[in-house]
Amino acid sequence: MATKILLVCAAGMSTSMLVSKMKKAAEADGIDAEIQATAASDAGNIIAEMHPDVLMLGPQVRYMEDDFKKRVDIPVEVINMQDYGLMKGDNVLKSALALAGQK
Repeated sequence: MATKILLVCAAGMSTSMLVSKMKKAAEADGIDAEIQATAASDAGNIIAEMHPDVLMLGPQVRYMEDDFKKRVDIPVEVINMQDYGLMKGDNVLKSALALAGQK
C-alpha cells in the first residue's frame, strides 16, 4: 500500500516542484508513494480527502507546525531547509518515509 505524503507550503507552488522530484526518486527506488502538495490555506480539505500518513511543511510555513500537530493525528515535520532550497526530492522522500515509520 502506498505511503501517502502531503507537502504544505504558503502557496503550493514551490512544493509542487519538489513533489515531482520526490516522485522520480520514489519511482527510481521502487517505492510505492502517493505524494501531493497544497497551499496551507487548503491543507485541511486535502488532509480530509487524502488521509496522508505524514505531513511535511515547507520552511516558509514552519510557524504552523504546532498548529498542525494539534489538529492532525499523523506525524508532522518541517522539511530540511537545505533539501528544500536545493529541491533534493530524494532526501525529502527519505525523511517522509522515516517519519512514516518506513525506511
